[in-house]
Amino acid sequence: MSALLSVQGLSVEFNTYGQTNQVLHDVSLDVPAHAQIALVGESGSGKSVTMKAIMGLLRQPPARITGGRIFYDGRDLLQLPDAERVALRGTAMSMVFQDPMSSLNPVFTIADQMGTILKYADRRLGRVRNARDRMLRVHEVLAQVRMREPDRVSASYPIMLSGGMRQRVLIAMALLSEPALLIADEPGTALDVTTQAQILKLLKDLVTQRGLALLMITHNLGVVRETANYVYVMSKGRVVEQGETAAIFDAPQSDYTRALIAAVPRLTGGTRYRTVVP
Repeated sequence: MSALLSVQGLSVEFNTYGQTNQVLHDVSLDVPAHAQIALVGESGSGKSVTMKAIMGLLRQPPARITGGRIFYDGRDLLQLPDAERVALRGTAMSMVFQDPMSSLNPVFTIADQMGTILKYADRRLGRVRNARDRMLRVHEVLAQVRMREPDRVSASYPIMLSGGMRQRVLIAMALLSEPALLIADEPGTALDVTTQAQILKLLKDLVTQRGLALLMITHNLGVVRETANYVYVMSKGRVVEQGETAAIFDAPQSDYTRALIAAVPRLTGGTRYRTVVP
């Protein structure tokens, strides 16, 4: 199956305070259409830098892409003019950010923020929609993420909503323009376990129902096992292992992957592996 998103040999360095540090080393991964892929690793492993490079969100400088190519639907994103690259963001490929409270503007209502996203997406896609139709679309998508009283939610400010509701709003924002690829950065991390499980189930249901490709960025192996059918494991800016989810959990080949799995707390106590990675 051809990949909707294909990252090939991506290398990134940062130049800060006169020092240059290589943070990604020849990273390659594929996200086929309709697939649910996880990119997993501890904090600092390079997951978020990879995601930002894909979305065109790396600040250059201090970041610099030193090698590799990023293909979306057959087009090399790194060779596109800036205007075309920006037009893809939020339309063909969308992002669910990690922290709802810092991702939502506290001084605008949900309707204002979602309406603005939809307005600019319509402009990029050449669609014409008046303010009333945009608001109907906002309410429709809020209902699709299982928000009760979408009209009340849309009129609310972020501080008036619970953490779980704010996370649902972020998912709704990402789905407004019906993208083919959804990138989720640690969704539900700031929520309690029960609410996180609800958000992850919602996200998986929406991705499946809409036939989207999903790239899940996470350090949580429980999330990986529940949401992904293929896994890439990152450590120190490199992909150290990849494979079907069941194979990764049942027979991990990398010492780092074994250490990640061993670090997951178990109700029965003890650990399955006792590998320590320097």
